[in-house]
Amino acid sequence: MARAVSTRRKIGFTIAAWAVGLAIFFPILWTILTSFKTEAEAISSPPSFLFFDWTLENYTTVQERSNYFRHFWNSVVISLGSTVLGLIIAIPAAWSMAFVPGKRTKDVLMWMLSTKMLPPVGVLIPIYLIFRDVGLLDTKTGLVIVLTLINLPIIVWMLYTYFKEIPGEILEAARMDGATLRDEIIHVLTPMAVPGIASTLLLNVILAWNEAFWTLNLTAAKAAPLTAFIASYSSPEGLFYAKLSAASTMAIAPILILGWFSQKQLVRGLTFGAVK
Repeated sequence: MARAVSTRRKIGFTIAAWAVGLAIFFPILWTILTSFKTEAEAISSPPSFLFFDWTLENYTTVQERSNYFRHFWNSVVISLGSTVLGLIIAIPAAWSMAFVPGKRTKDVLMWMLSTKMLPPVGVLIPIYLIFRDVGLLDTKTGLVIVLTLINLPIIVWMLYTYFKEIPGEILEAARMDGATLRDEIIHVLTPMAVPGIASTLLLNVILAWNEAFWTLNLTAAKAAPLTAFIASYSSPEGLFYAKLSAASTMAIAPILILGWFSQKQLVRGLTFGAVK
């Protein structure tokens, strides 16, 4: 029987949720507003929130100075490419961990997760030298490989969690009907875990899109994504806050729009199997 919640408590939880949400979103809102200010208004004290002379000059200047759409395309290729490649590797790996008996499964999962605890700068030099020698430096292919390896532990962990919620009897029935291993994974397991796979895909696209350390250190001009596009507005001459805000807004707008339209699918996937 569900526990009754008083109206006063519901109102309190709603207000608290809105307060936390606004606090989290405020830096993004402030960045968007600053992008429409002049440089003088961007650093004025006290700062103006809504009452200032709105201008699109910063966006025009940013586009004239840098090719936004080239950086945007690089971000799309790198984030989608690394996520799809990660899923191709992680789905069979998560299947074997979830449905093939083994005493070392948890140890392997913990080992994979432990690789995320290593500071990226600790392996920057060897990876940089390898990429330089094999010709992957400043290429989208190189960044796809690096981001796939970086996010692979998260992808495997998430898919393993979703696959464990699927009854093993269904897969056994498919085997009795003559399904091969390939058929079992592609035609039985994958369709049943679509919500979990979709949420994993969305989350890892966001992680790859926002990755800055590797994109700044392994690219120069050809494969530079939007993170490098933003960093180009920090120079020895100083920080141009209004133009930097415009570049940041242009970089985060696509992922904000994606998150807004896919929020139901993302929540459904993240809560997949939470209630039985």
